[in-house]
Amino acid sequence: MKKLLIAGLLLIIAGWACSPQKESTSSTSTAANVMIDSTEYEITIIDPHFDRWYLMNYSPSRDRSNSFYRSMNNIGVSNWNDYFNRGRYSHVIGSYLHFNPSVDYGMEVNRRLYWYFRYLEENYRVRLLR
Repeated sequence: MKKLLIAGLLLIIAGWACSPQKESTSSTSTAANVMIDSTEYEITIIDPHFDRWYLMNYSPSRDRSNSFYRSMNNIGVSNWNDYFNRGRYSHVIGSYLHFNPSVDYGMEVNRRLYWYFRYLEENYRVRLLR
C-alpha cells in the first residue's frame, strides 16, 4: 500500500512538472519584436609589446571610420594569409587568419586589428596594408 501511494504521488508530480506552462500575455504589440544579433567578437593579440606601442601611437584624433578599418583589414588579412601560405615571415606570421569580409566584427575589433597590422609594419618590416 505504501509503494502504491508513493508511485501515485510520483505520477502526480511528474504530470504537473510536464504540463505545458501558460504563456503570459502583455499589452504591448508583438509585431515590434526585433531580432538583435547578440554575437560579440573579440580580438586577442599575444605580442607583449603591442599594447604599449598601441597606447603610444593611437589617439582618438587619428581614429577613422569602421568602413575604413574594414577595407584596410581585408587587405591586411589577404596579405597575411598569402605570406602564411608561402612561408614568408614565419618568425612573425605563425597562423592563418580566418576573417570573413562580409561580417562586421565591430569598431573595436577592426580598429585593433588595423593597428596591429601597422605595428607589424613598423616593427618587423612586414608589408601588410599596401
